Amino acid sequence: MAKRAAPEVNAGSMADIAFLLLIFFLVTTTIETDSGLNRKLPPMEDQVDPPIIREKNIFTVVVNKNNQLLVEEELTDIADLRELAIQFLDNGGGVGEEACDYCQGEKNPSSSDNPDKAIISLKNDRETSYKVYISVQNELVAAYNDLRNREFQRLYPSAGISYVEAQKRYDDPRTSMEVQEDLKPKLDRVKEMFPQKLSEAEPNKTN
Repeated sequence: MAKRAAPEVNAGSMADIAFLLLIFFLVTTTIETDSGLNRKLPPMEDQVDPPIIREKNIFTVVVNKNNQLLVEEELTDIADLRELAIQFLDNGGGVGEEACDYCQGEKNPSSSDNPDKAIISLKNDRETSYKVYISVQNELVAAYNDLRNREFQRLYPSAGISYVEAQKRYDDPRTSMEVQEDLKPKLDRVKEMFPQKLSEAEPNKTN
């Protein structure tokens, strides 16, 4: 009895199918991207002589290689960092032209004159863990946001939102142009009252 010939598989359309599948996966696949810290670098300015900064207007924060936090050279728990930063930024110890009429701090003459003069200096070690570094950054930024929230709600109570919520709404591309134009001068005013002056020094080299 003669053997029956096996039917051949028509592979002519396999290339087309593979190409369609490739297009399908390229269109439908979502690629996750890691979001970094939201920081805007200051514009380049030609400065012949650097401005003179009083030592009392600098709030030093150091994270050593053992992930210990030192604030003004004193060992501090990270849970207390935000409140200490707020006390420094909101001190309002200046007099005359450097006075701050909206600050609610202790007005300690040995601390910052006003929020425009106040600078937070952050320095870490090269062996500092990334987790601790980010936690410290978050607490310092949160100190600025807490003060901005207070002033935004004081100046614009009818808005019914905080500064942080207003900023998110302004940055949302779905927000209408009319709402953005209404929020922009309000946000700018609060930012001028408490400008974010967070300076990061070069990390220490561990021997």
